[in-house]
Amino acid sequence: MANWATYPSLAERSVFITGGGSGIGAAIVAAFCEQGAKVAFVDIDVEASNATVAAIEGQGHRPPLFLECDLRDIERLRRSIAEAAEAHGPITVLVNNAARDDRHAIEEVTPEYWRERMALNLDHQFFAAQAVFPMMKEAGGGSIVNMGSVSWMIGQGNMPGYTTAKSAIMGLTRALARDMGPHNIRVTSVAPGWIMTERQIRMWLTPEGEKELLARQCLKRKLYPEDIARVVLFLAADDSAAMTNQTYIVDGGWV
Repeated sequence: MANWATYPSLAERSVFITGGGSGIGAAIVAAFCEQGAKVAFVDIDVEASNATVAAIEGQGHRPPLFLECDLRDIERLRRSIAEAAEAHGPITVLVNNAARDDRHAIEEVTPEYWRERMALNLDHQFFAAQAVFPMMKEAGGGSIVNMGSVSWMIGQGNMPGYTTAKSAIMGLTRALARDMGPHNIRVTSVAPGWIMTERQIRMWLTPEGEKELLARQCLKRKLYPEDIARVVLFLAADDSAAMTNQTYIVDGGWV
């Protein structure tokens, strides 16, 4: 992180991140720990999450607090947020990162599967924001960063449940920003492009896909989790104090 900006306003701040065990989430967790924040994160993958904690601690930073949580269980999510606040103080930065972009054909989608797509990709973002709202009001302000996607903007197919949920993040962000703004709480969203996480490389990246990526992006390089983490840090810090109610696209110029 030698060439990254340092944000003094993030030092000692209580931060809560969903889906922080791997991929973009793990990069965000590490970035906040490097800023000196008090970080807690939830994830369903215990092995990956413990590895993330160990790696951060091994770099000499204060280790984050990992809380195992299936985000489809809203009561468990609420308890995790309460545990994080008890450990680190009232949460004033929330990063709603967790999502799952499994592919699914229209013909195969059942009502139960559709509802699960909403639960995995949308519902928990609202309920996490609802849970931290009283803390942020009491603290005099805060920042909520929701993770969207450009998938629906570019009309990506083969996962209508995911793209529907991700398109709703923009509406949710604007609604929360309007209602929370009078309490000095900023709500923004980040819409990543195709980010080269281990999961994306293992499951979806093909020579044909890589060729399309480089053809359609303005920037002729692959994007990585750290590219998203840098933007999230800025939106959480006081440096972006006048920014809210917007979605910021980080896709190398694909859209």
